[in-house]
Amino acid sequence: MAPKIGDIVYEVMLKHINVPADDKFQVITRHDANELVVPKSYLGIEYSQGIIFIQVTLNEGRTTELKKKFYKAICDGVVEKLNIRPEDIVINLVEVNKENWSFGHGEMQYGPKD
Repeated sequence: MAPKIGDIVYEVMLKHINVPADDKFQVITRHDANELVVPKSYLGIEYSQGIIFIQVTLNEGRTTELKKKFYKAICDGVVEKLNIRPEDIVINLVEVNKENWSFGHGEMQYGPKD
């Protein structure tokens, strides 16, 4: 299931937030229920043992409206393709400056050129 979730997230990233093609760097981990600390409910949302967390690190600069569409598209895709409860899909974005990436060679590919 985890790789399928990764595929869904990547498809949504391509379609909704304009990430470059082949920009698919993912870390997917599974945890036993006893390794997660989750409240039964938060903000009026009831969670089950099937909760999943999706965290995306990306360049800063997307609008709030775009992020809302992004969250909704991921949720809809996971619900439709994997039959996971929408209440159990928690998404977190971590935005960073473009200069905070090195994709190899110890170089700052997105930073200012010397």
